Amino acid sequence: MQTIENKNLALLSQLFIKKRITVAVAESCTSGMIQFTLSQAPEAMSFFHGGITVYNAGQKAKHLNINPIMAEACNSVSKEIAEQMALQVAQNFNAEVGIGITGYSQPVPDKNIDNCFAYIAFNINGTTALSKMIKGNPAKSLSYNQSEYTRKTVKVLLNILNKK
Repeated sequence: MQTIENKNLALLSQLFIKKRITVAVAESCTSGMIQFTLSQAPEAMSFFHGGITVYNAGQKAKHLNINPIMAEACNSVSKEIAEQMALQVAQNFNAEVGIGITGYSQPVPDKNIDNCFAYIAFNINGTTALSKMIKGNPAKSLSYNQSEYTRKTVKVLLNILNKK
């Protein structure tokens, strides 16, 4: 399992502060790990507004305005749901950047989910800047995949901020 290097967190912090933008996170499959990671960045209080962890369709509908019929149809895991999560968390927390992630950090045999994958989305000022699927490893542990998704999300966030 790879960890997020302190230099990447420092760079992330510098970019947010320099660009005068803030971030909020809506998580499902990472269970708050992205929020925890951002809180560890230097001067996190200057740019990190917080976030929400929502595990099921009901909570996603209630707190993030996810269409419950759409969520039930895909077990709350889709690119569109990640995009809505990113948009809504940014609005709810009054942040310029919203991050949404939903997926599977371990196989779910009773739902015929044999692989590990997640959809991540980044919303900047009300517009989806990027959304995509990331993959985990079904042979690895739940915590391994959660850490990998977090690492990959931070890496993509750094790329987005460097281009902005």
